Amino acid sequence: MNRIKQILEEKGITQIWQDEKIDESFSQTNAYVCNRRQPRIEWLYEIASLLDVETKNLLVNNQEIKK
Repeated sequence: MNRIKQILEEKGITQIWQDEKIDESFSQTNAYVCNRRQPRIEWLYEIASLLDVETKNLLVNNQEIKK
């Protein structure tokens, strides 16, 4: 699981803005944002850089999900 949607909301950034900055389609990044698919590690680094956060901050610990 990832926190991309949460980070976007915290920073006041729209998904459309993110789509324009990285070379992925809206449907692909929407799948990442909605946790239907998980991005490859390379994309996590790209998204983290774009959002100015550490890559580890985009990830959710499995223990947190179970709470």
